[in-house]
Amino acid sequence: MSFSGIIVAAGSGSRAGGDKQWRALGGKPVLRWSAEALLNAGADELVVVVAAGAEDRAAETLAGLSNWRTVTGGGVRAASVSAGLAALTCCPDRPVLIHDAARPLLDRAVIDRLIAALDHADGALPALPVADSLRRGADSLMAGVVERDGLWRAQTPQAFRRDTIEAAYAAWTGTEAPTDEAAVVQGHGGRVALVEGDPRLMKLTYPEDFAMAEALLSQQTRYQTRIGSGYDVHRWGPGGSVWLCGIEVPHDQTLIGHSDADAGLHALTDALLGAIAEGDIGDHFPPTDPKWKGASSDLFLLHAAQLVAARGGRIVNVDVTLICERPKVKPHRQAMRERIAGLLALPLDAVSVKATTTEGLGFTGRGEGLAAQAVATVETPVSA
Repeated sequence: MSFSGIIVAAGSGSRAGGDKQWRALGGKPVLRWSAEALLNAGADELVVVVAAGAEDRAAETLAGLSNWRTVTGGGVRAASVSAGLAALTCCPDRPVLIHDAARPLLDRAVIDRLIAALDHADGALPALPVADSLRRGADSLMAGVVERDGLWRAQTPQAFRRDTIEAAYAAWTGTEAPTDEAAVVQGHGGRVALVEGDPRLMKLTYPEDFAMAEALLSQQTRYQTRIGSGYDVHRWGPGGSVWLCGIEVPHDQTLIGHSDADAGLHALTDALLGAIAEGDIGDHFPPTDPKWKGASSDLFLLHAAQLVAARGGRIVNVDVTLICERPKVKPHRQAMRERIAGLLALPLDAVSVKATTTEGLGFTGRGEGLAAQAVATVETPVSA
């Protein structure tokens, strides 16, 4: 059954270190996990509620997906949900699933249970029974026992028909903003069903939650290893410095090219693109396009890394070899490694930069140009 979806992604995520909806999880942004889950399950309309000014970030995060659009949220969750509801175009009796971006590991089975529950209830939410014993505390001391029978841990998405949730919000008279949509519908006299939730549908609230989610993903996702290679050449010309692997190196010549002619980053960009079969650097940044004139090659490398992430992939390690007689690379090699590691968010021991000469042979040996080659190892999820 088709449905409409709303993802609330306008929060600051301060307890998780900030911007948690944009952070990478299992090789792709947290927000993208939820968007893909809802769209793949049948959402033919998806509204993503973001903070003012975050529209471009959402567009980058959700690139390649269809049937979604953004709307600006409010200062509290209820205001953001209301903005999402107002942006829907579906009919009044269409099921609407309202989901937190901070719960990325959404399974199709949960969605199916929610929609089925709307046949006999005004709303539905996934929930898990409380398993741990509960204590009430004050000043770091135990102050009493809380009976756990009948207590449930509420999750999202929560499901309602559009006219039901809109009428409930319109009638809300509480002095405080509601904590979730189920409370709004119940406060309006509606019956909200509890359906079986999923322990993996955890909310990313604190930094340590990301480590737990990564561990869950590694257990349930099979990855395949892909290797890409890249090669680039630029000729020498007049100048006073040269860009190599993101570092400006003083030299009595420079490399000539349409961009900054950083052969090291160009080769590495092609290696990443090759690992995911996305063509080469010229396909994405044509040298005939004037907007790339003098552009920093950092942009090209970041673009390739984002394409890997959009596939749910992760970069394992990279290795760059610079082939030239001059300049001497060794004094700058550590800075180059650190620059690449920073751009790709890799540990330093996953980045190698080497240099070699051709013993005076060929165009590099004659000092006519510089060559670079690179290899990148990438892991991508295996499709079911």
